[in-house]
Amino acid sequence: MSNPRPTLADVATSARVSVSTASLAFSGAGPIAAETRRRVLAAAEELGYSGPNPLGRQLRSGRSGIVGVIIGDALRRSFRDPVSVQTLDGLVSTLGPLGLGVLLVPGSTAPGTPAVDPLVESAAMDVAVIMWGGTAGDPVLAALRRRGTPTVLVEGAPVEGVAAIGIDDRAGIARLGAHLLELGHERIATVTLAFSHDRREGLADADRVAGIAWEITRRRLAGLGDAGITPVAIWETPASLVEHGTAAGRALLTSPEPPTAIIAQSDLLAAGVVLAARELGLRVPQDLSVAGFDGRDLPGLGPDVLTSVAQPLAEKGAAIGHAVEALLEGSMPLPQLLPVALRPGTTTGPPPQKRS
Repeated sequence: MSNPRPTLADVATSARVSVSTASLAFSGAGPIAAETRRRVLAAAEELGYSGPNPLGRQLRSGRSGIVGVIIGDALRRSFRDPVSVQTLDGLVSTLGPLGLGVLLVPGSTAPGTPAVDPLVESAAMDVAVIMWGGTAGDPVLAALRRRGTPTVLVEGAPVEGVAAIGIDDRAGIARLGAHLLELGHERIATVTLAFSHDRREGLADADRVAGIAWEITRRRLAGLGDAGITPVAIWETPASLVEHGTAAGRALLTSPEPPTAIIAQSDLLAAGVVLAARELGLRVPQDLSVAGFDGRDLPGLGPDVLTSVAQPLAEKGAAIGHAVEALLEGSMPLPQLLPVALRPGTTTGPPPQKRS
């Protein structure tokens, strides 16, 4: 017959302390002498005791040890986007040492589907992280507030009582627009991220633009206005993927009056535009300038290097993790706005009519 699993009481007996003192040695809470804690942990190691039962500890603390990360899109798409993956990596790397796990919650994936995944309403989570640019009226945020779940909003509009982590993408897009204006471009189009949970695709008219629900898309469009640019066309995409950029590029570049430059709100969308231009026999940047946002290395575009705005993805993930930590400690972290930087590449140059 195998030996029974050692218990905390066995450890306490071996270390010659009370069970309550042994418990304090593992929890790190309350007053306990360093030598006593060392003796308890040494006894635990000798007995092969790995620590108190996690479920029991969670029940006693009233916490699940889980951070709900609400992606805002289908997971299969999110994991094709290096921006999502690198941000999540920075977040998980910060949460791991805190003993916290992550529950990934997908978002709305198609028109007509509920905007709020059932997990948002029912899953155990100590803190929630909304990974897209939501606003005060977002149904996911509203559901979390009804539950009383502390929340971190990433790249969203400021909401009272909600922790905020963002990047200065509006200023970054303005710098990108200024760069193209300095090169002499006048006909500039833009390919955007999704406007809302309905994830439409196609040209967006003024009424559609006025109704943008997701702050990240609205803010990046505003950056063009800050640079003094009124886009000749705004193409809305359902997700930040190369194929959606390619579809946008084909449509914009075969229009009666095609643009001489296209600014995409992500590098993957910009890469798709470059591929569409190549398919149509256009040279980049001689016939068309293309710029993106994120600052990712995209080997598939070789030999081109995308002109882009670089954002600090790992640092953003870590900042989200530290905001989670503060909320768990009962404090509201100050909003953070991380800087971005223009990264000129080989995909932008003067428009054809201004080349010598």
